[in-house]
Amino acid sequence: PCISPAGAAAVAPPPPYRPMLSPYGRARGNRARPGREIVCLSGDLTRQCEIDLFAEEFPGRFIHAGMAEANMIGVAGALARSGLIPFVHTFGVFATRRPLDQIVNAVAYPCMPVRIVGFMPGVSSPGGPSHQAIEDVALMRALPGMTVIDVADATETTQAVTAIADLPGPVYLRLKRGEIPVIFPATHRFSLTQAQVLTGGAAASEAHPPAAVPESGLALIASGMMVAPALAAATTLRANGVATTVVNVPVIKPLDTETVLAVAATAEAVITAENHTIVGGLGSAVAETLAEAALTRPLTRIGLTDTFAEGAQTAPYLFTKYGLTTQHLINAAWSVLDRPGKPPPAPTLPADEGEYAPV
Repeated sequence: PCISPAGAAAVAPPPPYRPMLSPYGRARGNRARPGREIVCLSGDLTRQCEIDLFAEEFPGRFIHAGMAEANMIGVAGALARSGLIPFVHTFGVFATRRPLDQIVNAVAYPCMPVRIVGFMPGVSSPGGPSHQAIEDVALMRALPGMTVIDVADATETTQAVTAIADLPGPVYLRLKRGEIPVIFPATHRFSLTQAQVLTGGAAASEAHPPAAVPESGLALIASGMMVAPALAAATTLRANGVATTVVNVPVIKPLDTETVLAVAATAEAVITAENHTIVGGLGSAVAETLAEAALTRPLTRIGLTDTFAEGAQTAPYLFTKYGLTTQHLINAAWSVLDRPGKPPPAPTLPADEGEYAPV
């Protein structure tokens, strides 16, 4: 369960990282070329959701649905019934919370191959509660048959587009927009069935069988935008005597429970990290997995704690205010492991121009 997919890279270095601009938009166009079954819909956020490149190259397969997300989901369901594979694009909050009833009845219940792509997850949007998708994973995870994906970087974004194209049933893909960090090399392999165990800056590979999962003082399980701060926190924790295993969970549903349990079983404590409310998301999924397996480990969930976030001029301010920084992960580890003294300070990661560093 802790073996990465065949050919997967074993590299996940600590930040800062070089960014890639609009990896989803480029990948979307490349995946569309082989066949004409893929169509794209936009909820009046075409450029903001990186679909302008697709619209220019394939105008006959692009639908501008306007600011009518519920209707857009209904149209996507009808297109799927006719044999097409619709990709629906808008901000995550408008892709899930606003048209939830239509997603249930036109997509999830009939199990249509609609791919719902929600941008600006969690508090990556400084636009306040109306624009912050802090409960989108919980909503989509609750729907029967829905695959829920929260990728960590540009490499996984590119590969996920191909991976979900022919997947049966509906998919919710959660993406940051704009400049995306490149954490993993091109040889990395995104998997729909397996989480990646990152130990000592390297992912488990075929050379490391499941029994070789390292014993760890701490299992740090992260998804999406929290993978980069998890790697940064792990570097500091290891330097201060805390053996730390980082697990990247790009697919929250169906969760790779085997890997979660294998890593948690070797750890003194578990921390989950997500750019989302701690209710119903990755932290809840891990808690359910541990409870159902009767695996007793202290668990700390890092995320928004049953609160709406405020608006702000910058996203880093919000990550700091709501406890989603590298330092918060270090502090949580120090507390849950009951280490003496003050927790070590998070590393200062001054990113050069053109580099990405987590908060």
